[in-house]
Amino acid sequence: MNENEIAKIVVDLCFRIHKQYGAGLFESVYEEIFCYELHKLNLPIVRQKGVKVIHEGVDMGIGFIPDLVLCDKVIIELKSAENLAEVHYKQLLTYLRITDLRLGLLINFNVPLIKDGIHRIVNKL
Repeated sequence: MNENEIAKIVVDLCFRIHKQYGAGLFESVYEEIFCYELHKLNLPIVRQKGVKVIHEGVDMGIGFIPDLVLCDKVIIELKSAENLAEVHYKQLLTYLRITDLRLGLLINFNVPLIKDGIHRIVNKL
């Protein structure tokens, strides 16, 4: 399964979840529901696992913790915020660069229309 096929599954799930629950829940609730639905699809998912940063050959320890990594190919960052800041986009791009992954999805569930809350961030894709 390639990045775009994974992204389609994620987007479809977002639409289903948002249609059922709408905006206004905590990010952690959306994450729980999202992971539950992904497990039902038997997709390999890594949740809230620290990623080390290596600087000049030295392990700096955990550098960041992505919300989800699907199929070892796509980073998913979930939000439930009034507005996304520019730093959210840059943060996900940095995650992609450090992990050498090519696609990230920044998803904000706290919007009237979920299509306005889904953002693709690419790294060498």
